[in-house]
Amino acid sequence: MKKSELTEKLAEETGLSTAKAAEVLNALIDIVTKAVTKNEDVQITGFATFSQGKRAARNGRNPATGEAIKIPAAKTVKVSVGKGFKDAVNKTARKR
Repeated sequence: MKKSELTEKLAEETGLSTAKAAEVLNALIDIVTKAVTKNEDVQITGFATFSQGKRAARNGRNPATGEAIKIPAAKTVKVSVGKGFKDAVNKTARKR
């Protein structure tokens, strides 16, 4: 599902206009992004937790040339799926 389709579904489910649903979705994305950027966890109970992680610097190889390269340390985003979401997916998977 693309963002535009998600916006349409959100509008359907809430009775909001598509423009207002897009505004709400964009605000949610912005809030989560800003919080994780500040190293704050965002927990949506039953759905997911978004947090910041770290990847250490390491050595690697350029796949095209085989040359050794240094890969710098980086911040990452971690998403842990909530129990309610996992359970819903597993119930759907069992019915198939």
